[in-house]
Amino acid sequence: MNEHVKGPSAPRTLPRESATFDAYTLSEIRRAAATGIYDIRGAGAKRKLPHFDDLLFLGASMSRYPLEGYREKCGTGVVLGDRFAKKPIELKIPITIAGMSFGSLSGPAKEALGRGASAMGTSTTTGDGGMTPEERGHSTKLVYQYLPSRYGMNPDDLRKADAIEVVVGQGAKPGGGGMLLGQKISPRVAKMRTLPEGIDQRSACRHPDWTGPDDLEIKIEELREITDWEKPIYVKVGAARPYYDTALAVKSGADVVVVDGMQGGTAATQEVFIENVGIPTLAAVHQAVKALQDLGMHRKVQLIVSGGIRNGADVAKALALGADAVAIGTAALVALGDNDPRWDAEYEALGTKAGAYDDWHEGRDPAGITTQDPELMKRLDPEIAGRRLANYLSVMTLEAQTIARACGKSHVHNLEPEDLVALTIEAAAMANVPLAGTNWIPGKTGF
Repeated sequence: MNEHVKGPSAPRTLPRESATFDAYTLSEIRRAAATGIYDIRGAGAKRKLPHFDDLLFLGASMSRYPLEGYREKCGTGVVLGDRFAKKPIELKIPITIAGMSFGSLSGPAKEALGRGASAMGTSTTTGDGGMTPEERGHSTKLVYQYLPSRYGMNPDDLRKADAIEVVVGQGAKPGGGGMLLGQKISPRVAKMRTLPEGIDQRSACRHPDWTGPDDLEIKIEELREITDWEKPIYVKVGAARPYYDTALAVKSGADVVVVDGMQGGTAATQEVFIENVGIPTLAAVHQAVKALQDLGMHRKVQLIVSGGIRNGADVAKALALGADAVAIGTAALVALGDNDPRWDAEYEALGTKAGAYDDWHEGRDPAGITTQDPELMKRLDPEIAGRRLANYLSVMTLEAQTIARACGKSHVHNLEPEDLVALTIEAAAMANVPLAGTNWIPGKTGF
C-alpha cells in the first residue's frame, strides 16, 4: 500500500473582495438590515466623479505672453445682478459663500462666515431658516434664500438683504426637500422657523405657490415689487438638466443663475440621494453656459457654480469654462475648523474620524459648527474662525490670479475654454475642451 507522503501544504489563494460588494457596501447592508432605516448624512457625493482635477491649463510660452506677477495687475472683481436690479452686488473676488442655514449651523458659525466673507469683500448667504442679527450684522453683502419651506421669511428681511436667491434645488438633492432633526431645533431655531422644539422637520421639495417657469416669473415680479426693484434675484438649481433649467431661469427673469453640482453637500439628506441623483459639477458648467450663450445672455445674466470647489485652480477652471463666480460650502466649513484632527478623539467616539465626519445633522459636531449644543458652540470663536476663512479666501484668490497671469490674462474673467485641455475622454466631453495632446473634443471631428 502506498502511503500518503506528507509535504508542505498547498499555497492558499488570497481572499478577494468584490468590487461590487466592497467592505463599505457590505457594512451598509448590515446597517440597513439591523435598523430598517436609510442612512442620512451630509458632505456630498463621496464616489469618484469627473472633476476639475481632470482639466489642465495651457500656460503661456511662445504663442502666449504671460503677465509679470509682481508688476502687472490681474483683476478679480465681479458684478452680480445688473440685468434688472437697481443695486447689483459688487464683489472684490469671484468666490462667494453658499447658503447654509442657521439651525443647520450654529450662531457663531454663521457669524464667522459673515466676518470672513466681509473681510474679503464678498457675500454670504442665509440658507433655510431665516436671517439672524449676527449674520446680517457681520455680512456687508448678504444674500437671502427664498426656499419652499418659507422658514423665517418676511418682507422686512427681504428688504434688509442685498440679494434674494430663489432656491429651486440643491446639488446634494435636486428634486428633494431638506431636513433638520429635532435635536437641532433649539428654542431659538424653533422660534425663527415657527416650529415645535425638538421635533424632526422635513421641508417641502417644491415651492407651494408655483409649479413652473411661468409661475416663477410672477413670483420674481412680486419679490422685485416688495424690494422696490433694488435687489438682484438669483435662481438656484441642483445640477440635473442644467441647460433647460438655466434657460427657464433666464426666461423667468433671473438676474443670476446658480448651478449646484452633486459634489455640493452641506445639506443633509439620504445617502442614496446624494450618490445617485444629479450630475457632477464639471458636467453642469458647460451646459449652463451654453444655455446662456444660445439665449444671447452670457455675461448679461451671471452664472455662479458650486459643488466641490476646493482651491484657486478649481475657481480658475470654473471661470475659464464660462462661470462668473463660484460658491463654496463644505470648504468654508473646513476653513472655520470642521473635521479638524484636534478633535479626532471625539470624532472616534462618534464612530468616525477627522476628514470623514459627515453626520452634521445629528448636532454633535465637536468643532461647534454644525450644532445647537450650547457647550459645543462655545468651542468656536467667530472672530478667529472668520479670520481663518478670510485667509482661505485670500489664498484661493491668489491661486486663481497666479493661473490667470500664467495664461496671459489681466483679469480672471478673461480665462477661456481655449486655455484648457482635458486628461480624460470623459472630462473632454463634459467640459467641451480638447483631450490633452490633441485638438479632439469627443463628439466633434478632428485629431
